[in-house]
Amino acid sequence: MLIYKIVPQALWRATEALGEFHGAPVDLADGYIHFSTAIQVRDTAAKHFAGKRDLLLVSVEAERLGDALKWEPSRGGDLFPHLYTPLQFGDVMRVDALPLRDDGTHDFEGLTP
Repeated sequence: MLIYKIVPQALWRATEALGEFHGAPVDLADGYIHFSTAIQVRDTAAKHFAGKRDLLLVSVEAERLGDALKWEPSRGGDLFPHLYTPLQFGDVMRVDALPLRDDGTHDFEGLTP
């Protein structure tokens, strides 16, 4: 099962030399990296990234993350994947641009979710 992380491109590119991603400021504050499922990722984009450009959609195979990935209740009681360790770039399946449409929503067409 693929899970997804929406990341500002500049932040992701700044961490590439490290070979691992420790998270965005919200992740660091919460103590885990927030992910979304394919069903959840569009709502995550609308709620937390509305109107923002230069984003990436990072796709990760959940099973590769082992016991560090926990499924915990969040919005509306839905279970969201939370990673309690840095994300190793070797576990990343794809990184795609997440374009912004003229109406301010993100265009997931043609992307994995």
